[in-house]
Amino acid sequence: MIKMKVLQNIKSLGVVAVIRADDPESAYKMSEACIEGGLTNIELTFTTPDADQVIKKLKAAFSDQAVIGAGTVLDPLTARISIMAGAEFVVSPAFDEETAKMCNLYSIPYMPGCMTITEMKEALKLGVDVLKLFPGSALGPDFVKAVRGPLPHVQIMPTGGVDLDNIEQWLRNGCIAVGIGGNLTAPARDNRYDLITETAAQYVAKAAQAIGAQK
Repeated sequence: MIKMKVLQNIKSLGVVAVIRADDPESAYKMSEACIEGGLTNIELTFTTPDADQVIKKLKAAFSDQAVIGAGTVLDPLTARISIMAGAEFVVSPAFDEETAKMCNLYSIPYMPGCMTITEMKEALKLGVDVLKLFPGSALGPDFVKAVRGPLPHVQIMPTGGVDLDNIEQWLRNGCIAVGIGGNLTAPARDNRYDLITETAAQYVAKAAQAIGAQK
């Protein structure tokens, strides 16, 4: 039941903030700024130092406001560490069978990176809930539309190559949600977390418009 609720929250908002930082404090501030802008799906990448501790802190502060997940999870051990810290979904740049099994064991949505129909088919056989299209910039929104011809049941989330100009096309072509990283969090380099909040709100509004147009 919790797993379905997490997936529904991601789908209903249509956007996931991908938080990648050089230190835990910056990661927390980026996440906080996104949540203030209404972007309440947060993927905290494990390239961030002490990522599990940041997840714990975010869960303590925003458990009733946001869905907190882990990103750049490369193996089942890291997946378990993130889940024990409170991660509600797990994202990987590539599919890993043992990581899929670990997430299934704890009933946590797993979203691995896939680029081909073959990769997608193998991931689906292991119970993967959402296929991360990565890097999205290498394939484009039309690829999603083409894939959903032979695989109309797949749930796809692109990361990389998504911006304010094309987010609506991605969603209208059948994506369950999109992942937004660098062009959302770049202002953190200048400590302009207010600009992250502003941009997050713009992404949420654009996604709502695209999702609403399909109903």
